[in-house]
Amino acid sequence: MINKSSDILERLGTEIKKTARSPSTEFKRDENTAMPAELRNWLVRLRLLEGVPFANLVADSELLPQESIRWFYMDRRWTDALVQGSLSVGTVNSDDRIQIDAQYAAIRAELDTEERNVRRNKGMARLAGQPGPITGFLLRSAAVSGWPGLHVRAFNVDPEEGDQARFKEDDPRRIRLLRLERLAPAVLLCMFDGIPKVVHIEEPRQGVQFGFKHKDNGSQRSATLRPRSKTSFEYLAEDGSKDVDVPFRVGSSGVVDIRRLSDALAAHPETGAADGLDSAEYALQLIRFPWRQVFGEIQVPPIGSMFRASIEYAPMVNATFKL
Repeated sequence: MINKSSDILERLGTEIKKTARSPSTEFKRDENTAMPAELRNWLVRLRLLEGVPFANLVADSELLPQESIRWFYMDRRWTDALVQGSLSVGTVNSDDRIQIDAQYAAIRAELDTEERNVRRNKGMARLAGQPGPITGFLLRSAAVSGWPGLHVRAFNVDPEEGDQARFKEDDPRRIRLLRLERLAPAVLLCMFDGIPKVVHIEEPRQGVQFGFKHKDNGSQRSATLRPRSKTSFEYLAEDGSKDVDVPFRVGSSGVVDIRRLSDALAAHPETGAADGLDSAEYALQLIRFPWRQVFGEIQVPPIGSMFRASIEYAPMVNATFKL
């Protein structure tokens, strides 16, 4: 009985090997496994929705409008049915289906383990244990096409570090990414091994970025620049009261007039533009740090960590009476 079902899976794995692409990660090998490596790797990618038509993920484009993000839970029953339907291709009669059913518990256990190790870095220990829920999001935005290397991080708690923090891959607070892929130039699919409390989506930190705050109104585009101090590199006013309107070239709403912008900065002597800007000083004004968008349950720090008395109450009272 077992030998026959193994033959069915071996035959199906051989057929898949002829057409499937090579996996980009190192999966568990064939020793003491319920199915061939090619079949297992293909089914794991299928459970992570690789090869599933987009119309089966988003039934209507109105459900994913421009500049939107949609969060979801994965229905395990749906992916189980997807795997069972794929395995049925290797069966010919009812006897074959009985053999596959007898092996399905072992097949599912292997797939549960292997899907957690798809993005495992080489040299890292293999993950095991009971599989949890799979969650994720679909993001449709110009940010996806504008920054193909977007960073996505999920956490089981709200990290206390600020925007300049760096989070290592093995940070125990991080939730493992199962899949991160652009389905279209402006559509990003991300899947997590668990339910995150906080998700960071951040522009890539490679290279130097310049930019402005812009606003489009129909065919008209306007932009502002927040000038910085030439000595401290800090913004002159965080509230935007000293923002400079960015001039565009005549007849082109997307090309900045660099010379006129330099003249506008000269109205703020703190920028150093009054006596002219060289290329380095100009870069100082235009540089923008990567933007990080945070989704989830952002926790407010306890009052004790934000306010700590530096002097006891008794000396304050005595000083008051002396005055």
